[in-house]
Amino acid sequence: MNKSIFKGQWNEVKGKIKQKWADFTDDDLLKIEGDNDEIYGILEKRYGYAKEDAKKFIDEL
Repeated sequence: MNKSIFKGQWNEVKGKIKQKWADFTDDDLLKIEGDNDEIYGILEKRYGYAKEDAKKFIDEL
């Protein structure tokens, strides 16, 4: 998902992220806002997703 689409759909994406991964905090989401690469790092570190799997999931949102 490119950055402009990510920013434009951020509120929708935030809700879906919280539904899927309850461990995401509001602080995490504030840190991620506007930088879709940050979410991939959190998914890799906290949930053990491979970067490509994380990208695929976010693209599907």
